[in-house]
Amino acid sequence: MTTWAEKYRPIYFEDIRGQEEAVAKVIDFIKNFPSPRETPSGLKKRAIILYGSAGTGKTSLANAAAKETNSEIFELNASDLRNKPQLKETLKPAIEQRSLLKKGKILLIDEMDGIAGEDRGGIQELVELIELSEYPIIMTANDAWTKKLSPLRKKCEIIQLKDLDYKIVKDVLIKILRKEKKFIDNKILTEIALKTKGDLRAAINDAQTISKLSSEEQIKTLFDERNKEENILDVLKKIFKLKASNETLRTFDQVDMKTDEIILWVEKNIPLEYRDKKLAKAYELLSETDIFNGRIYKQQYWRFLVYENIFLSYGIASLNKENKTNFTKYKRPTRVLKIWMNNLKIAKKKTIAEKYAKHSHISIKKAMKEFPIIKLLINSNPRR
Repeated sequence: MTTWAEKYRPIYFEDIRGQEEAVAKVIDFIKNFPSPRETPSGLKKRAIILYGSAGTGKTSLANAAAKETNSEIFELNASDLRNKPQLKETLKPAIEQRSLLKKGKILLIDEMDGIAGEDRGGIQELVELIELSEYPIIMTANDAWTKKLSPLRKKCEIIQLKDLDYKIVKDVLIKILRKEKKFIDNKILTEIALKTKGDLRAAINDAQTISKLSSEEQIKTLFDERNKEENILDVLKKIFKLKASNETLRTFDQVDMKTDEIILWVEKNIPLEYRDKKLAKAYELLSETDIFNGRIYKQQYWRFLVYENIFLSYGIASLNKENKTNFTKYKRPTRVLKIWMNNLKIAKKKTIAEKYAKHSHISIKKAMKEFPIIKLLINSNPRR
């Protein structure tokens, strides 16, 4: 199934909302892009860093630039180009070879924050390749001002994409809903636009999900899950980015989430932060956490919660020798998504059971037990 975010991704510059200044700068950059022969001393900027929060349209702007100029787009993810050999093998041929089918070429390196970790000469190699490139190089990053990107900033034009105003987000959602012939209450649309904080992609994804829900309780569940997700992402930043301290031990106090789910979030994102010996140590600490978690369930030894918390918070944070400033795009574990989908099904089931109980003059508990029969009755006459 195609997501609305993909289906309605901007194609041309005019489709990109709320970023007029950034669009104008990209147009000017590509229009006046110099070849290496014209600027041998490197006096003119020959690459762009588009930076801004998630969902503001950085990648879409690069793709629109390629479409508008009839250019082939050669796309790479910075996390795959962490060292010098990889860059030479992948990017160097791309900056030298002409496009076979298009008039020009644009090189897109997405999520530059990913190359700002413990790279092995990758940044310096990229600086040299920018000087040699026959084609515009566009890079995207959530934060262009991290220390590791300093050598790149000297060679690049820095263009910011602003967080979108909620009114723009809401307007985009309304237009998509009309095209899809779906309806969402105006108050809920406003809440979606406000809660996603300028992240248009997240807002579109939420609208697509909510358009399929049939009750206020299910919608409330979705917003609750969104808040929980925001909280766990903040916690992951503290665990993975900051040096361990006494405050670290209280990190998980702000998360309304079961330890099982927290473990899944940490497990999914450890490889994005650690490598080699630190990676192995982080998984060892997670394993210890899981062992104590199992003992708590089996033996009801709740005092083990103390050890569980130490391993999961202070233990993993202790691998940071200094505070880190680079950005990491954390991922949602797929098992958590399955849990959430199951919760939605249960909420829908409960809503139907409550209505059935009211009209049949029985308890909700009994209606839940008789739900297989209720389901058969509904399916036998879906119009009523």
